[in-house]
Amino acid sequence: MSEKLQKVLATAGLGSRRELEKWISAGRVSVNGSVAKLGDRAESDDRILVDGRPVNIVTDETPRVLMYSKPEGEVCTTSDPDGRPTVFDRLPSLSRGRWIAIGRLDINTSGLLLFTNHGELANRLMHPSYEVKREYMARIHGTVDEAMIKRLTEGVLLEDGVARFQSVKAQHARGEHDEGGSNRWFRVILAEGRTREVRRLWESQDVEVNRLKRISYGPIDLPSIVRSSDFIELDPKQVISLFHAVNLRAPRISEKSVVREMRERKEKKLRARGNTYK
Repeated sequence: MSEKLQKVLATAGLGSRRELEKWISAGRVSVNGSVAKLGDRAESDDRILVDGRPVNIVTDETPRVLMYSKPEGEVCTTSDPDGRPTVFDRLPSLSRGRWIAIGRLDINTSGLLLFTNHGELANRLMHPSYEVKREYMARIHGTVDEAMIKRLTEGVLLEDGVARFQSVKAQHARGEHDEGGSNRWFRVILAEGRTREVRRLWESQDVEVNRLKRISYGPIDLPSIVRSSDFIELDPKQVISLFHAVNLRAPRISEKSVVREMRERKEKKLRARGNTYK
């Protein structure tokens, strides 16, 4: 069945539909040897090129989303020239398409990282116009007072523009020691994901972030049962909640995909115990 070309390209993870419409209008896309125009449609067996490079068309549109608990020390790239471990190393393989990381965490930040095979969902969840909230636990070395918190929530000028936290709340993390009273935990929320934004906001106030963990992304929270370096697949309701968070129509998730999800979860638990699933 044919679909609008920009939708096919968005599902392949190349960008938002609006951005891809501009690519098509600029003549960067061809279908079966002919330069595409807005309004064109494509099918699974069509040959699509973008800037002369072939596009891997995803025909199975069942959206899948993984929740991964990233440890410190991993990088958010598919490969690393320095040989460091990447967040993709432990993910299950896909028969078609690829896993797309929804946002990034720097090498020294741990916590919730989402992956999906649905390109348009990934793009919307990362786009600043949708203001998807990210929540972090940050351990701060230095003195934090009410005046500082007010500045951080009202807006601070960074090198790439004004940034702010939606909220800053002092926390006490169980099991963490306050080293001489100079370290405190804070729960912070922001609605965009610029590079190292949480760290840069705090550092603009002459304090140091010595631990940082993301604990939620949009409607998805990282549960304590997901240990560091583990992943689980989100259930259909959670996946649909992500679509709704960015005003994207959620496709119907088939019963087959639910069965597959349950099987993979069971396989993972059994492998952890050294058993084989049959």
